[in-house]
Amino acid sequence: MLTRVEQINSLDDLYDYVNETLCEHYQLQIDAFPLTQRFLRRAGKPCGIYYCLHGPRAVKFTAIWETDRNSILFYGSNGERFQKTQLLESPSLASYKTCRLEEAAA
Repeated sequence: MLTRVEQINSLDDLYDYVNETLCEHYQLQIDAFPLTQRFLRRAGKPCGIYYCLHGPRAVKFTAIWETDRNSILFYGSNGERFQKTQLLESPSLASYKTCRLEEAAA
């Protein structure tokens, strides 16, 4: 399993990094397939983000950013972990509420 270290400053940068990493690993065109995200909560507080790239033929590739360890774990369609990225700084989840409010208003 590959381990990398990255500097990511915002949730938008995190989203882009996950999308690019999954697409490059599986040799997919970037932005050709939808990437969904769900905020994970523990005891009512956000503790990470679950990403799912919906690839060709209903194949799904996933990644989880866990805030406790400040790392992103990447998984293939068979559930096997293929990469771990350790973040130097944690993107702020303070924008979590703003992001959720904007989605609800849309």
